[in-house]
Amino acid sequence: MSRPAADPADPLERERAHLAQSRTALRAMRADVEALDIADVTANWVNAEVLQSQIDERIKALADLSDTPLFFGRLDYLHTVGAEQAEGTAGESFYIGRRHVHDADGDPMVIDWRAPVSQPFYRASKTDPLDVALRRRFGYDRGEITAYEDEHLSDPTEAAKSSQLLQREIEKPRVGPMRDIVATIQPEQDALVRQDIGGTVCVQGAPGTGKTAVGLHRVAFLLYAHRDRLARTGTLVIGPNDSFLRYIEQVLPALGELAVKQATVGGLMEKAAQVELRGTDFAATAALKGDARMAEVLRRAVRSGVAMPTEPVVVVRGSRRWRIPAYELEELVQELLDRDIRYGAARDALPQRIAHAVLVRMEQAGEAPDDRVQDSVARNAAVKAAVKACWPAVDPAKLVLRLLSDADFLAAQADGILTPEEQKLLLWQKPARSVKSAKWSAADAVLIDEATDLVQRTPSLGHVVLDEAQDLSPMQYRAVGRRCSTGSATVLGDIAQGTTPWATASWDEALAHLGKPGSQVEELTQGFRVPRQVIAYASRLLPTIAPGLAEATSIRESAGDLTIERVAPGELDEALALACLAALEKEGSIGLIAADARLPAIAKSLEAAGLPYLSPGEETTQESRLTLVPASLAKGLEYDYVVLDDPSAIVDGEPDERTGLRRLYVCLTRAVSGLAVVHAAGLPERLAAA
Repeated sequence: MSRPAADPADPLERERAHLAQSRTALRAMRADVEALDIADVTANWVNAEVLQSQIDERIKALADLSDTPLFFGRLDYLHTVGAEQAEGTAGESFYIGRRHVHDADGDPMVIDWRAPVSQPFYRASKTDPLDVALRRRFGYDRGEITAYEDEHLSDPTEAAKSSQLLQREIEKPRVGPMRDIVATIQPEQDALVRQDIGGTVCVQGAPGTGKTAVGLHRVAFLLYAHRDRLARTGTLVIGPNDSFLRYIEQVLPALGELAVKQATVGGLMEKAAQVELRGTDFAATAALKGDARMAEVLRRAVRSGVAMPTEPVVVVRGSRRWRIPAYELEELVQELLDRDIRYGAARDALPQRIAHAVLVRMEQAGEAPDDRVQDSVARNAAVKAAVKACWPAVDPAKLVLRLLSDADFLAAQADGILTPEEQKLLLWQKPARSVKSAKWSAADAVLIDEATDLVQRTPSLGHVVLDEAQDLSPMQYRAVGRRCSTGSATVLGDIAQGTTPWATASWDEALAHLGKPGSQVEELTQGFRVPRQVIAYASRLLPTIAPGLAEATSIRESAGDLTIERVAPGELDEALALACLAALEKEGSIGLIAADARLPAIAKSLEAAGLPYLSPGEETTQESRLTLVPASLAKGLEYDYVVLDDPSAIVDGEPDERTGLRRLYVCLTRAVSGLAVVHAAGLPERLAAA
């Protein structure tokens, strides 16, 4: 892009003019797509439907979001990018934004942030300017440019300085769903975002380090760099709960990416297993069902019905009878067992193997059978009966139902793998009569999914993002791994925030269960969201909940607000309401987080105080900014100000102290600007210490 004409007296007006011209160009691009007439392209109605769908998606991707900056930065290069230039001439300028915009002649007005030429916007520094003379950042208010800030990276006389606009953008109050961070990506984040599709990346990130945003922006980058490939294979973002998915759902559309599917592990498993989840497990039972040893129990169970043939197969064709003796059939069955291919594939192969043995005898007798004869023999009633007897069909849900209901069957499959006590833990007290009537749990659905994959291979996607991964069981990791077995993954999480009894102990272990052993593990410790005082307070818990894990730091120049107030037990609910009122006097969203059991009482006190509130996942607005959040759903969410109810109650609400303290760590680190802790009971020991 050539540098525009000489700056007018007011550079800000010049930039505003370029923004207006860029928006006009974007509208023209959208109008061009809307004007396409597919009747001129194809007369085939199927092709027309596909093409129209692609056009509709393109129109949506070209939407001009009035409150979203079309570009957020500018790069002035010292030299022309990728071409020679006359000595002494100025380099090119590029406006960096969320998507590519060009004018009527096809010349770029805004460059996609994912393009190689945009990378120095995130990576260039005074020590390594990457041929950038000037980096300009823009400040916005409701989509309009209000300010700009320049860094002359190649000027040795100008000292390095921190960006005030960048700080303001990071600390901007949050109302509504999660925003993209495309304007504030830091060098270490950018390095992860631009990792190639060929490998799996695991990001261990402390609270507020932007790991979720990194994962979402990596998906957007991969779709830009490998669009055709991922259009064929698909992409998926997996989050911990529906509230979290609603919170992040606008990030990718804001970047022009509409084709990425989102799901929770539970929702994914329920859909795949095709059962209704109506049951719950005790923590110990759920942990055992999620244990990696269950994979071998299921493998044995799937193969348990295979029986060696004891009778020959006699195929009648016309006046001839062709006999395959039992010992030869046994060799065919044993060969398929030894190859350890999927049960369903082996079952499909067996009639063809038997038919081939028949064809060999036909050829020895002087006949000349072809492939059609082999297929006909494979469908012969005698062959089908023999296959059914020695390699019966397996229904995965019925198989798991039998495992959890039949003590003798479970004992036979779990022998040497699970202890008798563990087997008793798995068995239902009241066995269900059928798959439909069974009260399946979330952990049961994962077992069905494993059994299904043992029978028939699960289709693989091109890329999967797995967020809050530390909470998954080994069997859940296996389920996710099956969905990217031939693709790659971005694994995001924080060991310190593991709040399930089966939370992973290490990323190496988790990646092995995922089927991606030896994958790259990166650690983000520099926080952008949580204020310094707040993260330092929460980090007091780290030696107990995650020994050896690096403590997070914060680049926030504002230390943030932190207050800790102890009140009499009878005054707790009133004090919480007053703390919420104080937070509502400030700008931004407020989250009142409490132990799940405390929510009904707190809800009554808020109603009595005339304080309306939202539930997690409901979008905040300027008129309704207070959300009442159960501690169990706080993970992944963030609020400008957090009022935290009674930390000890949050700890006591979990099955063990370590899980409780980890849950508390999550709740303490949801604040963007300030945290108010209100408690009547004593604080946990590490928080109470000075």
